[in-house]
Amino acid sequence: MPRLKRFLSEVQDGVVPQTIWLHGDVGNTQEAKKEILSYATGVEDVFQTPKPERLLQRILEIGSNLGDLILDSFAGSGTTGAVAHKMGRRWIMVELGEHCHTHIIPRLKKVIDGEDPGGITKAVNWKGGGGFRYYRLAPSLLEKDKWGNWVINKTYNAAMLAEALCKLEGFTYAPSDAIYWQHGYSTEQDFIYVTTANLTHDQLQQLADEVGPDRSLLVLCTAFRARADRYPNLTVKKIPRAVLARCEWGHDDYSLRVENLPHAPPPKGQMDLFDEVEQG
Repeated sequence: MPRLKRFLSEVQDGVVPQTIWLHGDVGNTQEAKKEILSYATGVEDVFQTPKPERLLQRILEIGSNLGDLILDSFAGSGTTGAVAHKMGRRWIMVELGEHCHTHIIPRLKKVIDGEDPGGITKAVNWKGGGGFRYYRLAPSLLEKDKWGNWVINKTYNAAMLAEALCKLEGFTYAPSDAIYWQHGYSTEQDFIYVTTANLTHDQLQQLADEVGPDRSLLVLCTAFRARADRYPNLTVKKIPRAVLARCEWGHDDYSLRVENLPHAPPPKGQMDLFDEVEQG
């Protein structure tokens, strides 16, 4: 009632009125809770104020077109992704905590399998299909010890560390079963080796001899006791210094100006977001 009085007062004062979306057109909280209960079996927390699918449909109709990419960085119960999927939009959702497992994944599985009769399913004649990929964000690679020094996060095992540093250095993670120092590659002749060991001159020389003159090796280790320039086929970096060197410090705005970048076609054989279901 107070909102209606304020609205009428603004109209009388000559203020241009805002559009009103009535719950009969875009749904309400109770409708949204019923939508959640239809797929989240055994879940007690259905959110206090979930958004109904009809409301998201109205928003996406106004702000997007078929095939557009929709981002929801606070996914909650996954309403945005479910509605975008049914409306033929691509989508990315981000969520912390367990809602991804208790709410979002079960909901999207039903949407994809055509087992979600609620929401806007009938309005858009949704029959199921498509798919999604689910990624889990890794913990921070570095942490500070009790003296304030940067060290490798203790939750990282050897494989996690090697994969993370391959990604950071632009290498493809592909550990060899036969050659211990081949954790990844950037070309057919360029490789990467990740270790938490403190390497000596003899160990680096052995690596250089095994790599040979026709290949190169990026070595990431916690420390080394030798002059790195003595091995022409090796590039030796220290962890965590190599990681910290990749970070940007002192910026208030990390936004990228991408409005003038050309839209590159996807590589041949690359999968579209709707081509296959890969559930985490």
